[in-house]
Amino acid sequence: MVGRSARIHLNLALGVLAIAAGTAPNLLRAAIAPSPYQKAEAAETLNWQSSARWRHGLKKTSGTLLFNDRGVEFQAAKGQRFHWSFEEIQTFKLSPHQLRLAGYQNRKWHFHGERSFLFDLKFAVPPDVAAQLARRVGKPVKDADPSADAPAFATLPARHRTRGGGTNGVLRFRNTGIDYITSDGHGARSWRWQDIQTIANPDPYHFRVGAYRETFAFELKQPMTKELFDRLWNDVYARDLSGLDPNGGARR
Repeated sequence: MVGRSARIHLNLALGVLAIAAGTAPNLLRAAIAPSPYQKAEAAETLNWQSSARWRHGLKKTSGTLLFNDRGVEFQAAKGQRFHWSFEEIQTFKLSPHQLRLAGYQNRKWHFHGERSFLFDLKFAVPPDVAAQLARRVGKPVKDADPSADAPAFATLPARHRTRGGGTNGVLRFRNTGIDYITSDGHGARSWRWQDIQTIANPDPYHFRVGAYRETFAFELKQPMTKELFDRLWNDVYARDLSGLDPNGGARR
C-alpha cells in the first residue's frame, strides 16, 4: 500500500504519465484541489442583519450591517454607507460577533495593501449564514463560526496548541469540509474542501490542515484511522481520479 508521505509524489508521477499519454489536462486537474476561486451556486436567499459598530482608528461609527443577495452593506446611523458585491470582497474573517472584511480598494497613498473594515456586531452571526456568506464570496476566508449541529461522517476530539496556550475541541469531518468546534467558540474554524491546500497525518495522533489563509496543527486525543485519512486525502487531492479510466476519459 502507498504510505501517506508518498501520496503527493504519486500525484506528481500521475501527472508525468498523463503528459506522456496525452491525457494531462484531465489528470492534472484531478490531482490537485479545485481553485479556491470557484464559486458554488447558492440557491438560498441570503438575508441577515445586525446593529453594528464600524471601528476606524480611535473612532466607532454605529449603524447596521446587512448580508443579502447583493453582497455586504453597512449603513451608518448618520447617512454614511458602504457596499461590497461578492466579487469585490477579497476575503473576510468572521467570528460570531465580529467581521473583518477586505475588498480590493487601495488604502491611502502612504499605506500599502488593500483597505479593510472591522465591525463589531450586536447579534451573533448564525453558522448557516456564515457558511452561506463563505459560499457566495467563493474565495478563501477565515470562518470562525462553524455549526456544531451540521451532519458529519466522522469526529475526533482534538487540541489545537497555540503560543497563548491553545484550545480543546472536536474535529468534525463533513461532506463539505472540516470543522473544528470548541466549547466556548474561541478558536473554532470551518474549512471548505476548496479552501484547503494540504492535509497531513504524520502519525495517528497528529493532523494538520493547511488552508489558503492559515495552518492548524492538531493533537488528536484518539487515533485517526488509515481509512479516515484516505477519505480525507481523496476529498482534498483526488476527487475526480476515481471517475477516470486508466486509458483516459471518463469511466462508464
